[in-house]
Amino acid sequence: MKSHATRVELIEVAQGRRPADLFIKGGTVINVYSGEFLPQNVAIYKDRIAYIGNSEAAIGEHTRVIHAEGKYVSPGFIEPHAHPWVVYNPVSLTMKSLSSGTTTLVNDNLFFYLHMGASGFKAMLQDLRELPGNNLWLVRLVSQAEYPSERDEFNAGDVRSLLELEEVVGTAEITRWPLLYKGDPFVIDTIEYAKRLGKISDGHTAGCSYEKLNSIVAAGISACHEAITAQEALDRLRLGMWTTLRNSSLRPDFPEIMKLITENKVSTNRILLTTDGPHPAFIEEQGSVDGLLRIAVELGLTPMQAIQMATINPATFLGLDQEVGGIAPARRADVLILPNLVDFRPELVISAGTIVALKGQTLVSPPVIDWMKYVAKPAFTMERTLLQHPDLYRYPHTSSAEPVPVIYFQSNVITKKKDTELPVNNGYADLSKHPGLVMANLIDRDGQWITKGIMERFAVDLDGMASTYNTTTQLLVIGRDAEAMAKAAARVHELGGGIVIVDRGEIIVEIPLPLAGMMTTDPEFHKAVEYQEVLLSELKKRGFPFHDILYTLLFLTCDFLPGLRLIPLGLYDVKAGGVIKPAAAIETERV
Repeated sequence: MKSHATRVELIEVAQGRRPADLFIKGGTVINVYSGEFLPQNVAIYKDRIAYIGNSEAAIGEHTRVIHAEGKYVSPGFIEPHAHPWVVYNPVSLTMKSLSSGTTTLVNDNLFFYLHMGASGFKAMLQDLRELPGNNLWLVRLVSQAEYPSERDEFNAGDVRSLLELEEVVGTAEITRWPLLYKGDPFVIDTIEYAKRLGKISDGHTAGCSYEKLNSIVAAGISACHEAITAQEALDRLRLGMWTTLRNSSLRPDFPEIMKLITENKVSTNRILLTTDGPHPAFIEEQGSVDGLLRIAVELGLTPMQAIQMATINPATFLGLDQEVGGIAPARRADVLILPNLVDFRPELVISAGTIVALKGQTLVSPPVIDWMKYVAKPAFTMERTLLQHPDLYRYPHTSSAEPVPVIYFQSNVITKKKDTELPVNNGYADLSKHPGLVMANLIDRDGQWITKGIMERFAVDLDGMASTYNTTTQLLVIGRDAEAMAKAAARVHELGGGIVIVDRGEIIVEIPLPLAGMMTTDPEFHKAVEYQEVLLSELKKRGFPFHDILYTLLFLTCDFLPGLRLIPLGLYDVKAGGVIKPAAAIETERV
């Protein structure tokens, strides 16, 4: 991280021979290095901290003095595992996070890379340097669902060129962790390359046993956020992994996994905290890292433990503890003024020496970003007229005696295979006497293939919905009425990506998501909240029984969570580890 202040200038400010730009006076400094609360002043020059102590010599004629008597002076919070594409975008998420004290975000690049390629992603990072806050990135080595050209797109040359960027601090989670277990050459070699650059490799090991975790750690994975019990977290910690405790919209895990600390009494110096890309309303209601701290302390952690887990621990994990994570000379001036150690809502937020937020309101404006200039290919290359044929969405079925493998939802994201006998009508499955079933199709945006399935316990009264918001960003079309499905799909095509619901022949929900089919380009965070709440409300009216629709859509098309999945290769049985109904070429479908 480049400093605008020279070391000589910082020395002069520390000695009182050069005036500070900002001087925080009379507060209690939270020293995350020693674990102490100390009554000290803090002098800031340009974008760096120059002095911490009892002297006031750095106050000059033009120094802005911030009086912090009776308040706490904290390092800025760090989110080590962010997904800046859950309808919101990197700008809106950064501005929202800054307002509540999260000054560093470590972002996942998946969908940007899929739609921008290496050159477009690099151009985006160049423009995002003007964004307030400290935005860092992790780069994916594979997607979240295998597809035919995956290995060509995630190639060594492009991925390594991204790892060499200053903003990139390592490799992102590999959700398909069996690749690591089996020693996939590309994945292992790329992790090794990242380590030679001094960068980390994040992990995702959901469902991985202690015995198999040994192989994952041997493969070079540095951390994991997927523990959902205290024992799973302890397994990861004991094997040398940085153990990231998660509390998110999909997985509000803190009450259980905090027992790792409150009952097992383990050292917390290798434990991190994350929100793991929650839906927009979760952030609006519960905050970002500040919300994690509130809950952690309520569950029995000391305020110092919690703050260390949200500041110096992630900084050390990232290899950046000489730059961020604490209040010390030459560190980046990311500083919060906290009225108390109960709600952790900052009164004042300083990022790189600039006051960026006051009482929850940002004081700086983000850069205007033309997102679409980075995108390497059009949203759709298929003709929209192809999507207007209702037969495209019907499930081919020729024998009522042959069971259909139905995707049965057990929870928001966990499914199972449920063989169901269905009648036949003109060569297709007849769902008219099965009100709990809907048709589901994943359609290639280039019009080459289609994966078909039938789902149960999704939204029983849904006529038609189309969405590019899913882990493949292809077109996912769901419903009971093929005509409504066709209308929804055609409208998403017109929008260039998004989510559309059709009911009784009319469009009742329309959410444009032109950026990778996943994100609004609106810089205001409340727009993402509005979209999510409308979508969830309308689907609940139509029988959706769960709480996090965005993650239901996102993970329906992955290939690493239990049950049946719709992926580009076909209807995929994760437990069996194979495709049970291959994707079909669209030109062979009766449309």
